Amino acid sequence: MSEFKESRDNPLFHKYGFVSNTGYILRKLKQYTPAALVCGSVDMVTGSVMSYLWMVLSKFVMDLLTSGQSEVERTRSLLIVLAAGAVLALVLRIAQLYAGSMVWPLYIQARMGLIHERVEKALTLDYELLEKPEMLDIHERATRASGSNNDGLEGMMHILQDLGKNLITVTVCFAAVLVLDWRLILALTVLTVGAFLIYRYTVNRDKKEVWDRLMPVWRRIGYMSRATQDFDYAKDIRLFSLSGFLLRKQRQIHESREEKLDLHHDLWNRSVLLSEGLSLLGKLLIYGVLLWAALRDRDKLTLGNFTMYLGFAVSFSGALTTLLQRFGDYLRESMKVDDFRSFLAQEGADPADPLPVPADGELTFEFHDVSYRYLKAEKDALSGLNLTLRPGEKLAVVGLNGAGKTTMIKLLLRLYDPTSGSITLNGTDIRRFRKADYYRLFSPVFQNVEIFAAPLIENIAMRPATDADREKAASCIEQAGLGGKLKEMKKGLDTELLKVVDEDGVDLSGGEKQKLALARALYKGAPVVVLDEPTAALDALAEKQLYERFNTMIGGHSAVYISHRLASTRFCDRIAMFADGCMTEYGTHDELMAKNGDYARMFGVQAQYYRENGEGADAE
Repeated sequence: MSEFKESRDNPLFHKYGFVSNTGYILRKLKQYTPAALVCGSVDMVTGSVMSYLWMVLSKFVMDLLTSGQSEVERTRSLLIVLAAGAVLALVLRIAQLYAGSMVWPLYIQARMGLIHERVEKALTLDYELLEKPEMLDIHERATRASGSNNDGLEGMMHILQDLGKNLITVTVCFAAVLVLDWRLILALTVLTVGAFLIYRYTVNRDKKEVWDRLMPVWRRIGYMSRATQDFDYAKDIRLFSLSGFLLRKQRQIHESREEKLDLHHDLWNRSVLLSEGLSLLGKLLIYGVLLWAALRDRDKLTLGNFTMYLGFAVSFSGALTTLLQRFGDYLRESMKVDDFRSFLAQEGADPADPLPVPADGELTFEFHDVSYRYLKAEKDALSGLNLTLRPGEKLAVVGLNGAGKTTMIKLLLRLYDPTSGSITLNGTDIRRFRKADYYRLFSPVFQNVEIFAAPLIENIAMRPATDADREKAASCIEQAGLGGKLKEMKKGLDTELLKVVDEDGVDLSGGEKQKLALARALYKGAPVVVLDEPTAALDALAEKQLYERFNTMIGGHSAVYISHRLASTRFCDRIAMFADGCMTEYGTHDELMAKNGDYARMFGVQAQYYRENGEGADAE
């Protein structure tokens, strides 16, 4: 049997409690849909009154039927009572239906506002946090807490309304039954609390042993769904005959889920049996007390009073049971709101008093004895790095795969913060700047190019089409070598990319995606350009030509070119050679070749490979 870590072991989780969460929900309703508070209140009052209105009317009807009035007077009185009751019931019902129909879409609207807050938090979280399992877990739970009408956030809204309705009913019925016999109130309360404790025990155990432990399973199921249905995986699945392997893996995950769901059903079946037994005992007590009262004082307990007290006693028992059970549901949903608020509470790494980022111009970046170790790694991915990127300088970062090149770039871009050491911009630690401001200094082109299901103009400008400079975008597309593709598109810059949203959307090839990424970088025009092996799929000569062409495009901007092919970036002002997480050599191409060290030896090996394979004798 698969075992999963208790979700409450997650260090990112905060318990706020149902009182705090109630205030939170009410504040959010007031913020997003204040009309929901009015409609919810109307529904609570009218729903409660409707639950015992006919019991009271029945008492008057029974009393009139057994009264000593003449038939004419009795008929007139009955018509008046029934007419008044019908009018009152109609008014209450109309108010209840109107308020009830209005409050649902208002609750949904409030939840949509909270979902927007969750998405905004996910989009602005520190990049480094997105790789942590506990963050993925708390985000998954926050997503589920806001993902449906009856769970978490909106679940609390609906249940809060039900609690108000049942509380009014319990209060009115309590006062009525108390007149009959206070011991009946006590007995019914004890039985109802017993049923609630059984229910509460079931809820807690169900949450702890089933749903909390299912969170990693849901995440795995989501991943397997993407892996088995995403077009990007389709070629590998077929060519490596992975279908059987993936189906077995998916079946194992689903079996883990079914184990927990079986326990869920067993828990609730036992709970229902016990609760129904206590409910039956409560009804027997009600009839017993009423019969005893009727036999003891027949004059006082008229047929009308008997009917009314029976109705109030049954309503009290039912409303109290529902109140306590719904309160249990409320606590359960409150725990899900804890999950949601825990995710929103995650803080970014921006300082309390951020400094303004230097204006475009003379920007000098310096690494001061910088080291970085990934989560749970046994050694540093980058160790003791001292490096300077001067204004307008073209720096090549080279080395084999796994040498630490990409880690260095992520630190420069401040996607990661150093484990030790510091990085400065014009002498100021970059952690003193707001990340959003700092990111504006860079135009990155990464190895994996992501295309958004949006018009081409938005994929280039990375902003709404209405805010984009169309002439600039077209120029950047042309410079990046994608002009021919643009001419083929009937809608030009307004052509939708991908077929996810628009079935007429255009898919780009791997090379076209790389050119689009270059066009993005040119459009942004940031003072520092970073190319992190975006041409890894090309041969060394093609990569070298593309880097040199792009270097001409960016003019006097600072640039960092990353590659494990040494010949591609020899045009740069400085070359930093990385190996095993350390910068082993630094200088110009000629200086490093003259040293006859690691760089020179690797350069010779790579150049020899291309000569032997006829890739061009001038590879150097």
